[in-house]
Amino acid sequence: MTEDFLSTAESLVAIAAGFHLRGWVLGTSGNLSAVISREPLRLAITPSGADKGALKSDQMLLIDEYAEVLGNTGGKPSDESLLHVSIARERHAGAVMHTHSVWSTLLSEHHFDDGGLAIEGYEMLKGLAGVKTHEHREWLPILENSQDMSALAEQVARTVQQHPEAHGFLLRRHGLYTWGANIAESKRHVEILEFLLETAGRARFRA
Repeated sequence: MTEDFLSTAESLVAIAAGFHLRGWVLGTSGNLSAVISREPLRLAITPSGADKGALKSDQMLLIDEYAEVLGNTGGKPSDESLLHVSIARERHAGAVMHTHSVWSTLLSEHHFDDGGLAIEGYEMLKGLAGVKTHEHREWLPILENSQDMSALAEQVARTVQQHPEAHGFLLRRHGLYTWGANIAESKRHVEILEFLLETAGRARFRA
């Protein structure tokens, strides 16, 4: 593995541990990835079935544009790796992160029939890339979850094309996907959107 891969793996492992402490990737849930190269497309990604609170950098995988593992690591990529590839390609994202928080799960079900969730008027919105005012209206599309990952990856591609201003989307009863130009921006987007989702959830359910 290259030095770029090793340093990226260490960064993602540290972020995963932090997300685990905050209750966003409990059990074996969630997955994080970062682009190692564009031509050809290569991503470092967390392995399937791993406890994100105890993840080690040598468990991280390198996958290609078909979500196939490169190298003899013995690990298995998440079934959702194709979604990471789709987002990295369509949004030219440098990193993609998926969390399973309580609030994203609840709100993805509650607002599913609306097609998405709008959040506006909060100062924290200014933490999203390109947003300059709290008056910004962030629209998070909500997609039906599926075990057909090829079909879901195609739906994800269509969704991010249709909503070029969105910084993320929700999978119904599943959680949040967001991305950024690099690992740091993607991590910040998780923190901002999880804060906003919890705020919206507490306001909605008076928790």
